[in-house]
Amino acid sequence: MYSQRLLEHFQNPRNVGDLQPPAVTVEVTNPICGDILRLSVRFEGQVAAEARYKTRGCTASIAAGSALTEWIAGKTRAELAQIKPAVVEEAVGGLEPESKHAAALCVDGVRALLKALS
Repeated sequence: MYSQRLLEHFQNPRNVGDLQPPAVTVEVTNPICGDILRLSVRFEGQVAAEARYKTRGCTASIAAGSALTEWIAGKTRAELAQIKPAVVEEAVGGLEPESKHAAALCVDGVRALLKALS
């Protein structure tokens, strides 16, 4: 059901936790399933230098948050603005239809982050 890459991110999540200010921290919720993503990103100028996350949710949401933090590092704000669910899905090796909400939650988190920066 889940890809090996997704299971690896779930079993060995990367970048778990919060970053202290001046990092920007946002929290988003999927109103349908109730999953919560807390995303913290520290910028150096226009570039995301470091990202951390905490997720309360399903296996796919936990894995997607881990993959998202790896994807974020080194991206400019302009690159972050281009994120689509397909980016997250690819990063975890694909998502079953019933788990696609995990990618949407990550996209919502990045959009909330960018809004907080403006």
